[in-house]
Amino acid sequence: MTIETLSSKEVYRNRWMTVREDSIRRQDGTSGIYGVVHKPDFALVIPYENGAFHLVEQYRYPVKGRYLEFPQGTWEEQADAPPETVAAGELQEETGLVAGRMTYLGHILTAPGYSTQGMHVFLAEELTPGPQRLTPEEGDLVVSRVTVEEFEALVLEGRIKDASSISAYGLLRMKKRLP
Repeated sequence: MTIETLSSKEVYRNRWMTVREDSIRRQDGTSGIYGVVHKPDFALVIPYENGAFHLVEQYRYPVKGRYLEFPQGTWEEQADAPPETVAAGELQEETGLVAGRMTYLGHILTAPGYSTQGMHVFLAEELTPGPQRLTPEEGDLVVSRVTVEEFEALVLEGRIKDASSISAYGLLRMKKRLP
């Protein structure tokens, strides 16, 4: 099924996203509107060593709560930076860790029903600790180490609700990258 775009107008923009409203015609000839959120792709890093992951916990304003997740982010000021560069940077920024080996696992669309954004998933191994470089938005970020078993229990308990982290973990499992 294809949907034809008849017109498009930007209705909102800030440094993190653009929202547009498209007038559309569906395959059956009916018309309607479609709201689209454009955000650049981001990198998500799964830091893994000795049977455990390094997770970050921070307050997420839109959902008014603190949640555990894998380190992730995008560089708005360097939108053309290669995903592996962003992944390495986000890992060090949020956790202080530097990966001796970074393996690309794949690209996942995060919410294709309303957004253009996707994520590049990386497995980080051979980790070396160092200083964090947190941004003002990450000032309350806390790093935790959890085993694979604890990670799965935290998902089931609802402590890990971040869809990006859960889908990246699923990709990691399907690629059989854990011992």
